[in-house]
Amino acid sequence: MDLSSLTNTPGSRKRGKRVGRGCGSGLGKTCGKGQKGQQSRKGHKHKLGFEGGQMPLMRRLPKRGFNNARFNAKALAVNVSTLEKFFEAGDEITVASLAAKGFSDNKQPKIKILAQGELTKKFTVKVPCSAAAKAKIEAAGGTVAEG
Repeated sequence: MDLSSLTNTPGSRKRGKRVGRGCGSGLGKTCGKGQKGQQSRKGHKHKLGFEGGQMPLMRRLPKRGFNNARFNAKALAVNVSTLEKFFEAGDEITVASLAAKGFSDNKQPKIKILAQGELTKKFTVKVPCSAAAKAKIEAAGGTVAEG
């Protein structure tokens, strides 16, 4: 088998419609767009839900209920194994020091330390931690002062 013997699977490449190429093609004259009106014109596009100037259904229906998505702020997770890798023993870990190391993305302003991985260095942590992360930091000889 070589490149010159390759062929397409029958039916996988369909030819496009050739509109406006005479009456015999079945799509001549008006090219399948009907006679007059907005959709027969060149450049016709409309937005999703557009109803020709009538008030769209999504705007006619009443808006009810509460959605928590606006208030549901997620925290950026940083594991203790990552702290072990990027910080020296005895360092003070704050939001500013994490941002200086490139951890903070502006999409998630909150940061939380999680307990995944091992920890051997002592740190002074001034960032919110999970209970398990706090236990690991204190077991390694560090202190947690959330603030």
